[in-house]
Amino acid sequence: MEVSFTAELWAHGDDPGSWHFVTLPVELADEIRDAAGPRRGFGSIRVAARLGASRWETSLFPESGTGSMVLPVKKAVRLAERVEAGDACAIEVAMID
Repeated sequence: MEVSFTAELWAHGDDPGSWHFVTLPVELADEIRDAAGPRRGFGSIRVAARLGASRWETSLFPESGTGSMVLPVKKAVRLAERVEAGDACAIEVAMID
């Protein structure tokens, strides 16, 4: 299963080195959860993600506040694609397992 969406990049904390994420639209998160097999630790789902020309493997993690899921965006990707917290990012995600 592959999905595409646009979401705002946000930082977890005030430190410039903080983890950065995008939150999936709830409807897409529901579709992915329905299609996913057994969950990994913390209820995560292994995915391949793409932002611009950058591609990386990571996991989607449940986000308790909204019922959605969040995708971590690596620092190397943020630098390569010149995005920072507050920017809208066009993301593609494909389940791996």
